Amino acid sequence: MNKIAEDLQRQASEHTLSLNPVVGLRGKDLLSSTRQVLVQALRQPLHSTRHVAHFGVQLKNVLLGQADLKPEDGDRRFADPAWSHNPLYRRYMQLYLAWRQELHDWIEHSNLPPQDISRGHFVINLLTEALAPSNSLANPAALKRFFETGGKSLLDGLGHLAKDLVNNGGLPSQVNMEAFEVGKNLALTEGAVVFRNDLLELIQYRPNTEQVHARPLLIVPPQINKFYVFDLSPDKSLVRFALRSGLQTFILSWRNPTKTQREWGLSTYIEALKEAVEAVLAITGSTDLNMLGACSGGITTAALLGHYAARGEQPIHALTLLVSVLDTEIETQFSLFVDEQTLEAAKRRSYQAGVLEGRNLAKLFAWMRPNDLIWNYWVNNYLLGRQPPAFDILYWNNDTTRLPATLHGDLIELFKTNPLPRPGALEVCGTPIDLKQVKSDLYCVAGVNDHITPWEACYRSARLFGGSTEFVLSNSGHIQAILNPPGNPKARFMTGNGELPTEPKAWQENATKQIDSWWLHWQAWLTERSGPLKKAPGKLGNKQYPSGEAAPGTYVHER
Repeated sequence: MNKIAEDLQRQASEHTLSLNPVVGLRGKDLLSSTRQVLVQALRQPLHSTRHVAHFGVQLKNVLLGQADLKPEDGDRRFADPAWSHNPLYRRYMQLYLAWRQELHDWIEHSNLPPQDISRGHFVINLLTEALAPSNSLANPAALKRFFETGGKSLLDGLGHLAKDLVNNGGLPSQVNMEAFEVGKNLALTEGAVVFRNDLLELIQYRPNTEQVHARPLLIVPPQINKFYVFDLSPDKSLVRFALRSGLQTFILSWRNPTKTQREWGLSTYIEALKEAVEAVLAITGSTDLNMLGACSGGITTAALLGHYAARGEQPIHALTLLVSVLDTEIETQFSLFVDEQTLEAAKRRSYQAGVLEGRNLAKLFAWMRPNDLIWNYWVNNYLLGRQPPAFDILYWNNDTTRLPATLHGDLIELFKTNPLPRPGALEVCGTPIDLKQVKSDLYCVAGVNDHITPWEACYRSARLFGGSTEFVLSNSGHIQAILNPPGNPKARFMTGNGELPTEPKAWQENATKQIDSWWLHWQAWLTERSGPLKKAPGKLGNKQYPSGEAAPGTYVHER
């Protein structure tokens, strides 16, 4: 695998959709911030003149070969040796770096309010990253490939560009979508649909151990993505790991809604999830079960447990939350342009359409991180003339789903009002939610490099519950916190000493560093809470809930 392909594969596991983009981003907000940046140049002429003069000095140093400007560590755009060894290329790169840095310094030291300064940095990033010299045909890697292929790379790149203009809204394709098929080379673990309602299919997987634990595990994926991230391939399947651990494993496959289901909201999903819980308990004969929720699926499971607690019920023995933010008071790039008008406009747009299209989420998310999600693929697909990479994680991330308008509105309200930290502030299925009344044991996983659901927000969310809590911090980003099978020599994680101090940094300072994947630590924690061993069932389902279509079911194929 070449270096560019390796970089794309690594980025694929870092940049995936999550809850944050559902808040929306209006073009008028970007235009307003751009206009504000331009006006600022006129309002502070002396400030602007000083930075122009300083850039002039930098330009002189660059041209005379006296500049020591270097790209930041990890900036893969200038990894080709020509950028540092060739005098012309080095000057070209340094000129760009000097210009980019001067613009950021200019906005940083302006007299704009802090929020507007952050927005200005975002706009400048969009501009400067688009105009990076690595994005042009002068890119030395592109020139080398042009001569190596006798010009064929340029023709292939133009063909890819034309195809994306027609089929991908003008954005570079991130993955070869023809390389994968769910049920053929993805989601291959043997199982069957044992229950279906309008919102979900419940899949039971066939045990592969002679004995299984009495208490089953139900996995609840996010509504924003399809479920098979938990069963991408045999070597990184959390489902198969659970089966090998002797766990009776079930998973939900959410339906991909259309505009006719615009009224499905959080309570609708929780009622459907309750039916799935009843089916799992009936099939296994257990009085309760363990549950795992990820991302927005974690929000749904937390609200479900709060609903059960309000009713004096506890059918969920232990809960695992993966990269789930319940305390939505977070600061990320996604919240830069969020205000009352933006949130209401996002709700209004989705309700008019009936759904929030996953494709629109993907485009928004791409422009939030253009270097990683646009320009890398621009170089690979168009300048180098290569096919988009064939990575299973990228395929899953581009196999987008829709959100019904009402659920989208409910998620926006969660982002806007942050009700879960406040007892009774959120009501679902006719009951007020107080997570402190949830006494189930909790295992919470976050990624230290996660820019989508920051680990500090996940930590604060873990402290909302009333039961015993185990917080685990992986040395990974967002999706690696899920796809983290044992055996990775770079895998590390941190565990606490049983206490959860108020400040996340205080917990981190006293945490214990562990080697390998957190999966093994979770396995020990969960099997301890999964009840005694018994003989594995010989068939899937039961008389009330008979085995139906083979996994991965039918809902996962709906587009």
